[in-house]
Amino acid sequence: MGRSSQRALLIVGILSAALVVAALMTVLRPEPEKRPEVELAMLVEALELESVLAEITIRSQGTVMPRTETVLSAEISGAIVEVSPKFVAGGVFAANETLMRIDPTDYKTAVNSAKALVNQRQIEHDGALKLRTQGYRAEAEYAAAASALASAEAELERAERNLERTYIRVPYAGMIRSKDADLGQFVNPGTRLGVSFATDYAEVRLPLTDQDLAFVPLPDARLVGGANAPGGQPVTLSAVRRGEFEEWPARIVRSEGVVDENSRVSYAVVRVEDPYGFESGRTPLPIGSFVAATIEGTAPGELIRVPRSLVRGSNQLVFIDAEDRLRIREVDVFRFDADYAYLRGQSLVGERVVTTALENPINGMAVRTAPVASGSRVASTAED
Repeated sequence: MGRSSQRALLIVGILSAALVVAALMTVLRPEPEKRPEVELAMLVEALELESVLAEITIRSQGTVMPRTETVLSAEISGAIVEVSPKFVAGGVFAANETLMRIDPTDYKTAVNSAKALVNQRQIEHDGALKLRTQGYRAEAEYAAAASALASAEAELERAERNLERTYIRVPYAGMIRSKDADLGQFVNPGTRLGVSFATDYAEVRLPLTDQDLAFVPLPDARLVGGANAPGGQPVTLSAVRRGEFEEWPARIVRSEGVVDENSRVSYAVVRVEDPYGFESGRTPLPIGSFVAATIEGTAPGELIRVPRSLVRGSNQLVFIDAEDRLRIREVDVFRFDADYAYLRGQSLVGERVVTTALENPINGMAVRTAPVASGSRVASTAED
């Protein structure tokens, strides 16, 4: 056998031996220890429910309206001979101040004529009375004289009233909304002269739902306007005026007592004193302004308050049971506001709800809970 053949056999033998050794090592190698698979539950944050005496904030809105608005009209005919410089749109006037005067000449003449007639009838009446007591006149003649005197006095009263009507006045301090007649214009009874409104206080109609009324006590309708009428619930009106956010105190004074057939809401009327700031000096709240209203309502007993974002749908919360598994349950939601949902049911106190956003929570899913951060409890007595 040649040298090359021996070398080839040696190589083949070495390779064969190596393969055999490798096979033996593979067969005889001990299997690795198998560890049990551990399923890691989802980590979530949870908060414990507590009951609180909630401070319910009711929000509404409305338009500022005058408490009294008057369309000024002429009661007699004549030419306008005097117009107050305050009788312009936006003019402010005092109670019973003369705003306009209709030519009184004819009406003064009528008064003087009526006075003369009364004097004449008085003389006739006195003469008839004297003659009757002396037995020279019949009772019928005296009665006619008395009737003529009464008629003359009535005519005088009518003439004096017409003379007084030449003055255009209103019995309240206010402001002119519009001016519809001017100096020199001839007017007839019923001619529109302008529009004025009172400025001592204004009113705002606030729509309230039936659920809102559970938190807002309204004044007793039988006491509205009476001497013993109680003060209503405080209200804060707000609006942007002159580029600044402003607030005005107000108070509910009455309810309109009916439910709107279209919107199914009731209207509470609030009063804001001195809206133009003539007495207080604060920022004016002009008639016609649109305002937001905040009413601090009173909750009927203790409720459970949770962030509104935790409520799924309209009335579901994701709870964690004693075995750290998810349970989706319906709850009795008493009210929603912008930030919170208020729940009824003291049996929920002490239970845990999930605050972590879960896309598809499944009933029975195992979870792990993270510790609650200090100061982040769901229910608290802090201000809303």
